Amino acid sequence: MRPGHPPSTVRLFWAHVRLGCSVDEAAVAAGVPPTTGRQWFGNAGGVKPKIVSGVARRYTRLSFLEREQIALGVAAQEPVRSIAERLGRLASTISREIRRNSSDGRNKYRPQFRFGAPWRGGPLRRPHYFASAAQGRAQRNARRRHPRKLAANARLHDQVQTWLKDFLSPEQIAQQLVAQFPDDLEMRVSHETIYQSIYVQGKGNLRRELHLCLRTGRALRHPRRRPGERRGRIPGMVNISKRPAEVLDRALPGHWEGDLILGSTESGSAIGTVVERSTRYALLLHLPENHSAEAVQNAIVAKMSQLPALLRQTLTWDQGSEMANHAKIAEALDLDIYFCDPHSPWQRGTNENTNGLLRQWFPKGTDLSVFPEDYLDYVAAKLNNRPRKTLGWKTPARALDELLSKPSDPPAVALAP
Repeated sequence: MRPGHPPSTVRLFWAHVRLGCSVDEAAVAAGVPPTTGRQWFGNAGGVKPKIVSGVARRYTRLSFLEREQIALGVAAQEPVRSIAERLGRLASTISREIRRNSSDGRNKYRPQFRFGAPWRGGPLRRPHYFASAAQGRAQRNARRRHPRKLAANARLHDQVQTWLKDFLSPEQIAQQLVAQFPDDLEMRVSHETIYQSIYVQGKGNLRRELHLCLRTGRALRHPRRRPGERRGRIPGMVNISKRPAEVLDRALPGHWEGDLILGSTESGSAIGTVVERSTRYALLLHLPENHSAEAVQNAIVAKMSQLPALLRQTLTWDQGSEMANHAKIAEALDLDIYFCDPHSPWQRGTNENTNGLLRQWFPKGTDLSVFPEDYLDYVAAKLNNRPRKTLGWKTPARALDELLSKPSDPPAVALAP
């Protein structure tokens, strides 16, 4: 929180967040710019704060305005608990702030006050707390370098490094530490700390070449979004939670999952992948020039319109901007389209697995525009005629043919291998 924003404004902002408003909407309702609201939200950990006795618990540093209020309270010999209640903070936060940042020193006046009681001993024994001096001292302390956990704990450092060499992922390591050292709280570290120790030098001193032991083998961390990718919700989309329950058991054909395989950034090319959930039958969409909403719409309609109506029930996609024309796709193919939650690729697990298999033919960073449409059909045929363990070693093409050939179903329609 910046100086100039009273605590009542911040409480109003969090009250609107608790009611379900977006961060920008809550900021406007509280009378502050959206950028300020995003800063408050990020400083709180990027999550909605826990509510204790109707007050939002904020995990933000004390502001200069709050320190001015503390200084007034100390000068007026106001009890610590009273100052804390007035500012919406914990009493321990106020007490610790006075002990750390009073001009009399950190420990000299520690015995002279206690929670919920007035200052004792007269003016000379009361801590001398000044807001400007406390703010400067707090800012200097915040800039000091603190030892990182992996750098300070040699035993933990060596164990993490050993498991990384055994190709365990940082998340697996974090869980293994809890399982193998249940009573040793010093042997705890989050997966994000391990990643930072590898990718950011000086934050743990793990050997930089250990990035080769990670699944991706990347030497640098990549942002989740590519430059120019549109943010925000797609108008009119239906969340995956509204998808019929019958889709989950994979007993009936016609339910598909889709996504894009992106080529090199310079080419702007992509390949669309659409996979049937019950049989793992895959279709590849030719997108040589771009993967705009119109291009994806035309490719999906052209490819899936060749399927019988029985096989066009639902399509599940992520919230990429390429599906902005989902309503037109649904109308043209007479199927329902559902969207996964953000950053939840496991909700399209079949499609994600298929995309991994396709990287055998289309490595990352490749210019995908060089592959003609008939080659994509050839790769799809190779994949659909590969035996799969999850299908009892049947091929997807055979599994789909058997489903369509059941006596209770309409007459089978032959599909190209």
